[in-house]
Amino acid sequence: MAEQIVVLEQVETGIHRLLVNRPQALNALNAATLDALEQAIATVAADAASRVLLVSGAGDKAFVAGADIAEMQSLNTAHAAAFSRAGMRVMHALEALPVPVIALVNGYALGGGCELALACDWIIASERAVFGQPEVNLGIPPGFGGTQRLLRRVGRARAMGLITTGRQVRAEEALAIGLVTQVVPVAALMDTGLAIARTIAAKGPLAVKLAKQAVRHGADLDLARACAYETAQFAQAFASADQKEGMRAFLEKRPARFSGA
Repeated sequence: MAEQIVVLEQVETGIHRLLVNRPQALNALNAATLDALEQAIATVAADAASRVLLVSGAGDKAFVAGADIAEMQSLNTAHAAAFSRAGMRVMHALEALPVPVIALVNGYALGGGCELALACDWIIASERAVFGQPEVNLGIPPGFGGTQRLLRRVGRARAMGLITTGRQVRAEEALAIGLVTQVVPVAALMDTGLAIARTIAAKGPLAVKLAKQAVRHGADLDLARACAYETAQFAQAFASADQKEGMRAFLEKRPARFSGA
């Protein structure tokens, strides 16, 4: 049986790991990999028991080193547009997951790999991680959302500088400019991600989902409308069993037993 190019596994109850599994190609994103990613993300979205998704790349060299240049080189305009739309669907689907998504970047995250990491809610990087949008070196701009998500992550000037020069940044600089949230030794990468995932999985599942929705939706609204949306999310939580259990547990000085309802 051929090895899976994308592996989705349940690491612990409520915690899934999505692995891009083409280490011989530095996990480059070709059409088949994008299709497999889209299917895996849909599986997580349909799982009511899911609490956190960790995204990583196989091997010790790359998270995802980019889109597959060998596949892209002969594309015409129509086929390039279709390839871009396929990549966009994956990034939008990942970003829209109701549960928090954490990228664990062990090595190169370039081009489509950087875009995949940017579609996650935050990024934990190993000390040897390298990020960049080097597409201009190939005579093309980013095509999987890099111009827009990098802009929103690090600001217009930094995003423009990185995208138009194709410059790559190592983990510490990525941390300094706000591209990543945390830098850890490579040996601690998975353990760090799991520790954060366990912390999230222990919280009220509905509250976490409502909070993520508020952050995502509010980012594109003016402050007044964003705060009104937060009010609606806050009020919605009070119709839940989790709200009653969480507050009762607090007053009774015991751990809450959340059900997600």
